[in-house]
Amino acid sequence: MEEKSPLMHDKVKFLDLRTQYQTIKREVDEAVSRVFEASIFVLGPEVDAFEREFVACHDVAQGVAMHSGTAALHLAMLALGVGPGDEVIVPAMTFTATAAAVCYCGATPVFADVDPKSHTLDPASFEARITPRTKAVIPVHLYGQPADLDPIVAIADKHGIAVIEDAAQAHLARYNGRPVGGIGRISCFSFYPGKNLGAYGEGGLAATDDPELAHKMRLLRDWGQARKYDHEMLAYNYRMDSIQGAILRVKLRHLEGWTEARRQRAALYQSLLQAEGVEVAQEMPGRHHVYHIFSIFHPERDRLRQHLADQGIETSLHYPVPLHLQKPYAHLGYREGEFAASERVGKEQLSLPLYPELGEAEIERVAAAVRAFT
Repeated sequence: MEEKSPLMHDKVKFLDLRTQYQTIKREVDEAVSRVFEASIFVLGPEVDAFEREFVACHDVAQGVAMHSGTAALHLAMLALGVGPGDEVIVPAMTFTATAAAVCYCGATPVFADVDPKSHTLDPASFEARITPRTKAVIPVHLYGQPADLDPIVAIADKHGIAVIEDAAQAHLARYNGRPVGGIGRISCFSFYPGKNLGAYGEGGLAATDDPELAHKMRLLRDWGQARKYDHEMLAYNYRMDSIQGAILRVKLRHLEGWTEARRQRAALYQSLLQAEGVEVAQEMPGRHHVYHIFSIFHPERDRLRQHLADQGIETSLHYPVPLHLQKPYAHLGYREGEFAASERVGKEQLSLPLYPELGEAEIERVAAAVRAFT
């Protein structure tokens, strides 16, 4: 692992995208120049190539690039026929986009709890929420840890429910040896700048092995047109910019190395954070965690976070208020106490700095500060 020796008065950044850019600056600049020379700025050959290259890394046949991961979730559900009167089960512990996209379709998000160890969708809680109106389920590969897909898919198949993987945080993650993204009917990735594979702006992609679903999503992202000005349906402007496609192609070439660097840094954290009262993120059996987020859990999380800030260490929270307690979903009638595991995560989770360029000395400094608090 590359060493860095920051002065103690220097901040440990939560994320440092500028340093990453400096390592690939020449490649990125050449890719952007290529787009300007071609002067094709929306979709086009760079986006087409990125779609092919990205899904090849996940053993999926078809990729449909879009302007955000939220757009991918929205169109995945529309392609599967989700609409008014339908219910879609989502974990209460996730980013709001997972449930908001359900609402965009006119359907109703139905929340379920997460497993207290993996913090991904609890298969038993999912099964308990199924009704005759359940059309789909969206397991979220939270923080980069794959959800427990085998029992989720088995339950879904038994009830005729479509599985949509929310893989926004899980590029190159694997479940029982298989890349995430090709296990459900459709999977949805985000390329928001802070993601493991991040654009220099917004970006997303829906992946599927079903060519018919891919065709529907291509129409839906581009005004419903298979040919210019020939519109087959009312649709959306969810297209990816060519510049983002070109940049993502560059970064995709480095993703495997960056992922291994994240896993090495997570392992170092785990070896150093043996402190009373601190629960450390763990990789579950059969799952290849890509550590988009490195989480610890502490009952005095807010005091710990302030202690780290006082030491010049930046942290973040993912996500302090579970969705069933958020204002946009208040009309659904959920109450505090319904999903104990999700609520505990919201109250105790703390995200520590973790990115491929983070130095060993910085990790040791963070871990020492955590140990000093406890």
